[in-house]
Amino acid sequence: MAKTAPNLCLSPLNQNQNRKENFFRSQNGYFIHKPSSKTTLLSPFFSSCTPIQISVPPTKPIDYQVTDYNAKIFQFCQLGNLHNAMELLCMSQKSELESKTMEKKVHSVINSNDVVVDEVLGSKLVSFYATCGDLKEGRRVFDKMAIKKCLAALGGLKEGECVHGYLLKLGFGSCNSTVNSLIAFYFKGKRVESASELFDKLSDRDVISWNSIISGYVSNGFAEKGLEIFKEMLYLGIDVDLVTTVSVLVGCANSGAISLGKTVHALAIKSCFERKISFSNTLLDMYSKCGDLDGALGVFEKMGERSVVSWTSMIAGYTRDGQSDGAIRLLQQMEREGVKLDVVAITSILHACARSGSLENGKDVHYYIKANNMESNLFVCNALMDMYAKCGSMEDANSVFSQMVVKDIISWNTMIGGFSKNCLPNEALKMFATMLKELKPDSRTMACILPACASLAALERGKEIHGHILRNGYSSDRHVANALVDLYVKCGVLGLARLLFDMISSKDLISWTVMIAGYGMHGFGNEAIANFNEMRNAGIKPDEVSFISILYACSHSGLLDEGWRFFYIMRNDCNIEPKLEHYACMVDLLSRTGNLSKAYEFIERMPIAPDATIWGALLCGCRIYHDVKLAEKVAERVFELEPENTGYYVLLANIYAEAEKWEEVKKMREKISRKGLRKNPGCSWIEVKGKVNLIVAGKSSHPQSKKIESLLKKLRRKMKEQGYFPKTKYALINADEMQKEMALCGHSEKLAMAFGLLTLPPSKTIRVTKNLRICGDCHEMAKFMSKETGREIVLRDSNRFHHFKDGYCSCRGFW
Repeated sequence: MAKTAPNLCLSPLNQNQNRKENFFRSQNGYFIHKPSSKTTLLSPFFSSCTPIQISVPPTKPIDYQVTDYNAKIFQFCQLGNLHNAMELLCMSQKSELESKTMEKKVHSVINSNDVVVDEVLGSKLVSFYATCGDLKEGRRVFDKMAIKKCLAALGGLKEGECVHGYLLKLGFGSCNSTVNSLIAFYFKGKRVESASELFDKLSDRDVISWNSIISGYVSNGFAEKGLEIFKEMLYLGIDVDLVTTVSVLVGCANSGAISLGKTVHALAIKSCFERKISFSNTLLDMYSKCGDLDGALGVFEKMGERSVVSWTSMIAGYTRDGQSDGAIRLLQQMEREGVKLDVVAITSILHACARSGSLENGKDVHYYIKANNMESNLFVCNALMDMYAKCGSMEDANSVFSQMVVKDIISWNTMIGGFSKNCLPNEALKMFATMLKELKPDSRTMACILPACASLAALERGKEIHGHILRNGYSSDRHVANALVDLYVKCGVLGLARLLFDMISSKDLISWTVMIAGYGMHGFGNEAIANFNEMRNAGIKPDEVSFISILYACSHSGLLDEGWRFFYIMRNDCNIEPKLEHYACMVDLLSRTGNLSKAYEFIERMPIAPDATIWGALLCGCRIYHDVKLAEKVAERVFELEPENTGYYVLLANIYAEAEKWEEVKKMREKISRKGLRKNPGCSWIEVKGKVNLIVAGKSSHPQSKKIESLLKKLRRKMKEQGYFPKTKYALINADEMQKEMALCGHSEKLAMAFGLLTLPPSKTIRVTKNLRICGDCHEMAKFMSKETGREIVLRDSNRFHHFKDGYCSCRGFW
C-alpha cells in the first residue's frame, strides 16, 4: 500500500550512519543540501549547504523504492561519484524515477562542478536523455562531445581554424564549453594571442574558462601573466578548484613567486585540497623550485600518501640545492619503505651527485641501478655518464658508454664534452671522429668539441668544424657562437674572435666574459676594460667570473690602479664578496708590478684563509724580481698547504738557480727526489697540416730533429753577430757557458718554433702552445726569429699570449 511521501533532507556529513537518519520532515517537500561552491565537490565534506526545495504534492503517494533510488543518486552526485550516479540512473526503469527532474539535476551537478564529461560519462548522458525523450538536450551533449574530440584529434592549426569557423557558423561561438576547448587548442598550438582573444570575448565564463587561460599562459612560458589572471579571478569572486590551484602553483614555481605560492597554499588548506596528492606534489615542487627546501620538506613530511612523484620532487629539490647527501638519504628511505625508484628519480639523484662532485655517492647510485636491472635504460646511462664526467672520472664514464647497446646524440655529446672539460682534448677529437661515422652531430656537439680544439690551439681543426657549423646553420646557436669566439681567442686569432663576437645578435654574460678574458690573455688590458664597460652599459650585470676575467686582464697588462678600481666596484657596487680567485688576481697584479711587500701584507689582511694559489702568485713575483729572501718565506707557506705539488719546489729551485745559489738548488732537487715527486717536463705543440705535433724539451726523437738543431745553431750564430747573447741564467744548471747554451737550445718552445719555420709556408703564422711559462732566453730568441725571417709567431704559454712580429712582442716585456 502506497504511503504519503515524507519530507527528506540528504546530507553527506553523516554518510556512515543509517540512511534513514539522513532524512527529516518538512511541510513542503524534499530538502537536499547542495554545495555552496564548486570547490567543495572535491571533498566529501561540505563547509556550507543551502536548501533546494523540490515541490511535491503532500498527498501524492510515492514508493519508498523510488525514494531510495533518488537518495542514492543524489548522494553519489554530492560525493563527486558521478559515474556511479549515471550507472544507477541507466539501470533504473524510467517509471521508477522522476526522470525529467532527475536527469536535469544530475546534469546540473555535473555542470556546476566543472566535471570533465569524458566519452563514457557523455555517452551515458546522451543515452539517458534519449531514454527520457529529451532528444534536443541529448543532441546538445553529443555535439559538445564531438567538438572536444575533434579539437583533440586535430594535428595542425590550419585545420583547427577551419573547425573554429564551422563552429561559429553552427552557433557554438558563445557556448562556453566549446570556447574552452578552443582556448585549450590554441594554447597547445602556441597561439597565445588567439586563445587570449577568445577568453576576452567570452561573456559566460565558468571556472574551466579561467583554468584554461591560466594553465595556457603558464605552460607557454608566461607564468606572470597567468598569475595576473588568477588575481583577477579572485577579485571577481570566482570560486577556484583543484585545477586552478595546481596551475597557479606551477606558475609560482616557474616565476619564483613564493609569496603568492604561500597564499595559494593557505587558500587550499581552507578548501581541503591538501588531501589531494596531485596538489601536494605540485605544492612541494613549488617550494623546492623557489629555493625554500624547508617548506618543501614540511609539505613532504605532512603528506599522508606519497607517490613516486612526491619522492622525485623532493629529490629534485635537494639536487637544485646541491645537496647530494640529502638526495641519497631519500633514496635509502625509499628503499626502506619499499618504494621503487623510477627513471626520473634516479636521474635526479645522479644530477645531484654531478652538481656537487660526489663521486662516491654517484657510485652508490650506480650500484642501485645494477641491482635493479636499470642499466639498459638510455636516460639512466646518459645520466650516469654525465655524473662520472662531471666528477672527473672519465674512465668510468667511458666504461658505461662502451657497454651501451643503444646510443643517442646525447650519449655522444656527453662523452665528447666530458673529455673536453677534463683536459683530454685528444680523446675528445677521437670520439668526435668516431661519432661522425655513426651519427650526424648537432649544434650541441659543436659546442662540446670546439673547446677541445681551443685547448690544443688546433686552429685548422677548429676551422674545419667552423665550416661544418656554417653549412648546417648552427652559428645562430648562442652556445656555439660563444664556443667559436673562445676557439679563435685561444688560437691567437683575436681579430676574427672579435668579428664573430660582434656578429652575435643577442649577447649573454658568457659572450662578454669570453671576449674580456680573450683581451686579457693577449695583454690588451685597456681593450678588456672598454669591453667590460660596454657590457655594463648594455645592461648585462657582471658576475664573479666576469670580475676574475677583468682583474686577470689588469694583472697581465700591469694596470694596478684600474685593478683596484674593479676590485672595489665588485664589492661595493655589485655586492659580490671576493673569493679566493679574486684575491689571487690582486696578489698577482701587485706581484707583477713589483709591489711584493704590499702583496704580502694584502695576503696577511685577507678575511679568508689564503690557499696555495695565492701564495704561489707571490712566489712567481719573487722570481720575476729575484727576491730570494721573500721567496723562501713564501715557499714555506706554500709547502705547508700543498706538500705534494712538484711545481712549487721546482719554482723555488729555479729562483735559487737564477741567483746562482747552486747549493740550495741541489738541496731542493734532493728534497724532490726524497718525496718521490716528478717534475712535469716542458712540452710544446704546433699544428701542421691539421696534425698536432708534440715536442718535449731535451728529446731528439722527432723525425726532423737534426734539421731543427741545425736551424737553431744557425739562428744562434746570427744573434751573436748582431750583438744578441744567450741569457744563460735561464739554463738553470751549474755548468760552463757552452753547456748552458746547449741546454737552452733544447727548450721545447724553441724546437717547436724552428719546426714551424721548416714546415709551414712563408705566408703562414707560426702558432706554438707551451704547457709552462716561456723562459727569458726563448722570449729573446722568438723576437729575433720574427725579425730575421719576417715571420709572425704567436706563442701561448701557461700565463698568456705573446705575439712576435718584426722583433717585438705584444707583452712589452711584461709577463
